[in-house]
Amino acid sequence: MILPVYIVDAFTDTPFRGNPAAVVPLESWLPDDRLQAIAAQHNLSETAFTVPVSEGYDLRWFTPRVEVDLCGHATLAAAHVHCSERGHHGERIHFHTKSGLLEVARHRDCRYTLDFPCDMPTPVFDFPSLLGEALGTIPTSVWKGRFDYLVRLETEAEVQRLTPKMPLLAGLEARGIIVTAWSSPDGYVSRFFAPACGVDEDPVTGSAHCTLTSFWAEMKGITHFQARQLSARGGSLECTLAGERVLLTGDARLYLQGQIHL
Repeated sequence: MILPVYIVDAFTDTPFRGNPAAVVPLESWLPDDRLQAIAAQHNLSETAFTVPVSEGYDLRWFTPRVEVDLCGHATLAAAHVHCSERGHHGERIHFHTKSGLLEVARHRDCRYTLDFPCDMPTPVFDFPSLLGEALGTIPTSVWKGRFDYLVRLETEAEVQRLTPKMPLLAGLEARGIIVTAWSSPDGYVSRFFAPACGVDEDPVTGSAHCTLTSFWAEMKGITHFQARQLSARGGSLECTLAGERVLLTGDARLYLQGQIHL
């Protein structure tokens, strides 16, 4: 069996920046253990698999270790592959996922807006002491969203210089840990760690911005943000709170096209 595969750098227009995701278009689903093995072989933070349905595509996401319920950068990558490489026509593409119907709008060749569910976190006052120990800092406040802890720090510099203890973070009961600080009149910075899912630090995490956008809208009383993720690769996106949805806009760039031989 030969399958097509693409690697796309998401939330960037520059080579070797943003978050690389593999995209594997399928005609029908393979067994779950085969999907997981392919994702482990790629060893990227996410591999997206799509299958055509009557109105769009079914979409699933796998880290090297587990399947996840929501992923932004691999959705952006899948939209770019189908729109730019596989003949999808129209200004919008629809994906059916474990987090419901996700719509992606195409603005020009390489720029897209993801329409995702918002995720307003709630404050956690008795957060595990392990969290501060693992991060090596004292949080200003701690919150919890649908998937992740959100840790607020005072400054961008504090977020930038974090060197977490990954084995300790992996022991927390959450998909991952978002660390964030306010950075400018209309923006925030963040980093995202998910060692329990096999991803020590994710370069740019679209789904985390469903939580971040909701959080900062509550904190600042505004709904549109310029966001930067301060990983080694780095990436940027525009985030807008629109009622119960979050609109995430960013660029995508095809890096590789090839074949998988099974």
